[in-house]
Formats: sequence, C-alpha cells, structure tokens
Amino acid sequence: MTTTTSATRTVVTPGAPARRPRGVRKAHEGSRAEATTAWLFLAPFLVIFLLFTGVPAVLAIGASLTDMSARDIRDPLNVNFTGFDGFAAIIGNPGFQSAFLNTVLFVVLCVPISMGLGLALALMLNNGIRRLKTFFRAAAYIPVITNIVAAAVIWQYAFSITGPVNSVLGSLGLPEPNWLGDPGWAVTTVVAMGVWRTTGTCMILFLAGLQAVPEEIYEAAATDGAGPWRRLWSITLPLLRPTTLLVTVLQTVSFLNIFEEPYLLTKGGPLGSTKSIALWVYEQFGFGNVSASMAGSVLLLVLVGVVAIVQFRILRPKH
Repeated sequence: MTTTTSATRTVVTPGAPARRPRGVRKAHEGSRAEATTAWLFLAPFLVIFLLFTGVPAVLAIGASLTDMSARDIRDPLNVNFTGFDGFAAIIGNPGFQSAFLNTVLFVVLCVPISMGLGLALALMLNNGIRRLKTFFRAAAYIPVITNIVAAAVIWQYAFSITGPVNSVLGSLGLPEPNWLGDPGWAVTTVVAMGVWRTTGTCMILFLAGLQAVPEEIYEAAATDGAGPWRRLWSITLPLLRPTTLLVTVLQTVSFLNIFEEPYLLTKGGPLGSTKSIALWVYEQFGFGNVSASMAGSVLLLVLVGVVAIVQFRILRPKH
C-alpha cells in the first residue's frame, strides 16, 4: 500500500515494522539523556536524605513501637514489641502534656508577633524608607544568621537579675523582674528571643512578595481615591496570600520544633515552664528512655504534618 502527500512520499509495506521518524527518535534520546543527567545530579541528595533522614525516621518509628532503652542499643533486636502502648503512656504523661501546652503557647505567641513585625518591616522597606534600604534590611536579618549559642550567652547576661536590662529598668524606677528565674517572665524571655531570631526571615519573604506586586495596581487604586489603608487591606494583603501561607507554615513548623531558645536560656525551667516537646524528647533520650523519646518524636512529626495540612487548607489561594 502506498500513501502519497504533497510534501512527502511514504511507502508502507504490509507486515514490515514501522520506522520511527528520525526527529522523534532524536527527541526521545535527548529526553532520556536529560533524565539520566537529572538523576545523576539528584543522586547525592537522595543518598544523603536516605542515610540521614529516611533510614533514621524508619528506625525511630520502629523503636517507638518497642520498649527499647539505652541498654538495648547494643542489641536492638532483643526488645519487646509493645505496639501503641508507648504512645498512650506518653500522651498520659504529665511532663509531656506540659511540654505540649508550652509548645502550643510558643506557637500562638511567636508566630503572629514575628509575622506582624516582619510584615511591618517589609512595608517600611518597600515604601516608607527611601535611604539606606540595604543597611536596614541587613540589620533586620542579622539575628537570623547570628550564632544561636553566642546570642543565648548575650541574652542570659542581658536578662540576668543584675544585667543591663534590669539596670535600665531600675534607673527608670520600674520593677526589675527575674527574667530567667520566674516562670511567667521566663516564657516572655524565650518568646522574645524566638521573635528576635525569626522576624528577619519573615521580613525577607514578605518583602519579596511585595516587590512582586505590580505598581500599576496601586496607581489605579490611588486614582480611584483609595487611601493607604484601603490599598493595604484590599490590594496588598490579598495579593500576599501565597506569601502569607508560606511564612505561616514555615514559622509554625519552626516553633513547633523550638529547642534552642528554651534549652540555652533556661534548660526548660523554671519548673518546666519553658520545656518544649523537642526538649522533652531530648531529655528522655538522655535519660535512656529510647522508646519514649522516639514515640515523642513521631507524635511531634504527626502534629507538624496535621497543622501544616490544616494551614494549607485554610490559607491556600482561592484562585
């Protein structure tokens, strides 16, 4: 059978295998080569992820279903399977319950404050500040890249009973709190340090979102008589919805896993008022309660996942 067109003439023999056009063959070989190259570049990350994240996560889940303790680490197969009894014991543990409530408190206080300050700084850098923008941007971001141990030492000195903060308050005739020794003030100090460390990240992300908004929209709104607050409420905040979702999820996950601030400032005290879930898990592992520590880690992972899914459902863009 012969098929003839105005551009080409193709002869098809019945029973003979169809030949793939030369251009299609080259495109297929090119895509295969690109896929192979992509996997080669991705392979180091996959290996590192499996070794340091994937495999430890699977082992942690397995250990959480047993009664493993520190003496069983040398012989991890010589343990008893307990199922979900360990999770039930942890959920009913008063220490874990207190750490859970403290973590929720840190999230509720730190996330809105850091996001609000970050958005305010981003608006100032995007519209209000005309000079030295780079300087102010770097100054606000310095806490993010500052070594946490060095920062904690400075904060411990500044907020000690005889530190400079109380000296200033005393000179003004104001009360001098025991910032690190009183439960209420200890929570305030940890929250303040957490906000100080993360506001710069919020500012950078919000600033990137603001700079992606076309100026023509603001000009058209101003022409129609919309004031600054109206433009903020009706234009800026709705268009920042994807950025707000990203910042909210990142901040929430960060403070659900908060560890450095309470550990370095107060060691979880006084009276466990600043002990987070991550710090509780760390202490249990140090006490030799491996199964309890792993179970707490799994519960924290589940909590982070559930909260992230809920936030995506609520804050995701409508269109």
